[in-house]
Amino acid sequence: MTAPAKDGLSRIFANAGMLLGGRSVNAVVSLGYMAVAARALGVAEFGVLVLINTFAQFVGDVVRFQSWQAVLQFGAAPLAEDRRDDFQRVVRFGVVLDLISAVVGVAVGVVGALVFGPALGLPEHMRGEAALYALTIASLAPACQIGLLRLFDRFALLSMQQAISSVVRLVGGVIGFVIDAPVGFFLIAWGAGSIAAFLYVAVLAWRELDRRDMLRDFPWSGPLTAGMPGAWRFAWATNASSTLDVAFTHVATLTVGAVVGATDAGLWRVARQIADALAKPARLLIPALYPELAKARAAGQEAAMHRLAIRIGLVGGGFATLLLLVAIFAGEPLLRLVMGEAFAPAAPTMIWQVAAAVIGVWALPLEPMLVSMGRPGDVVRVRLIVAVVFLLALPPVIERYGLEGGGAVLVAAAAATALGLLLRLRRVAAKSSPVQ
Repeated sequence: MTAPAKDGLSRIFANAGMLLGGRSVNAVVSLGYMAVAARALGVAEFGVLVLINTFAQFVGDVVRFQSWQAVLQFGAAPLAEDRRDDFQRVVRFGVVLDLISAVVGVAVGVVGALVFGPALGLPEHMRGEAALYALTIASLAPACQIGLLRLFDRFALLSMQQAISSVVRLVGGVIGFVIDAPVGFFLIAWGAGSIAAFLYVAVLAWRELDRRDMLRDFPWSGPLTAGMPGAWRFAWATNASSTLDVAFTHVATLTVGAVVGATDAGLWRVARQIADALAKPARLLIPALYPELAKARAAGQEAAMHRLAIRIGLVGGGFATLLLLVAIFAGEPLLRLVMGEAFAPAAPTMIWQVAAAVIGVWALPLEPMLVSMGRPGDVVRVRLIVAVVFLLALPPVIERYGLEGGGAVLVAAAAATALGLLLRLRRVAAKSSPVQ
């Protein structure tokens, strides 16, 4: 490997390690607040809580521009070359994307909860609570601040973002458990966690900008994408890619609720929570990888990009495979211990979901590589095809084979996505100049 590639790999593992500290705390605490809510509410009411939260997250993810990717894509070169005015324009573009996402998200979330709540499996009397909870989408939509902290290599600050949200939810959940509170109280606690995490990262990002003298004479007016050719196309493409990704997370949970009810939706969500927690350490390499690929791309080091991606895929995939073995042999006892006996039926589904997550980890460098090479549209096309087939297959399979059938469909979708992205990347690489 070249020296820059080695340095990039070292930074990736160092930054992922800093994220791991906060995310490890978050993984434990998030299981804690889920367990407290599950034991306090029971399977049926916990399922209602999960559906409302999932709907808000779904809307937030759909309307959210991935402004952090735009900040990395267009801000890496101006920052490295000390072009303050150009960098400020990139930041302004990211802020505008976030404001659009927040306004549209809240409007869609409130109206959607009132109109479509019962169709998603929510009780009629919970539509009002779901609409109020949708206001928290304003704190879920922004992403520019995250991109800034990643570009500044402030991963140590980012490491506690999700942990703060989970701690707030856990404290609120414990209070709710003690006073035997209804679902509405837990919605307040979970919403407060989202808002606290947003405020934390927003304050840190703007403080970091101020420390670097990036707020002086900030240009709030003027051409929005000056010096950023293709910025809107890039923003829409990355938004579309992330939107399609929710088909395998939030939409799947909502589909389970609509087809077989809130109780099974709660079981599905618990299984996914465990799967995400097990795969989280390997997935932390993704946010650490993006800035390095953006910097290497800006410096014209495409060979180093490929080397970094291959090594990260091997390390992350190997580690995730070991965690799959943990899920197979210890998954059900873990569910019984953490969530209670009533949630043990989610164990087989959890193993399928962990397997899907492992496939995704093996393929984790593929999407960042395509995005960093300016080909987000290729990612969108692959995800669109797989998502459509997945969502068409999921309802009849769940109806006939239950949650385990849904898990099998999820594994097939993960494999198809990985294969599709790999083929697109090979085609792009074949069209580029040979690596010397």
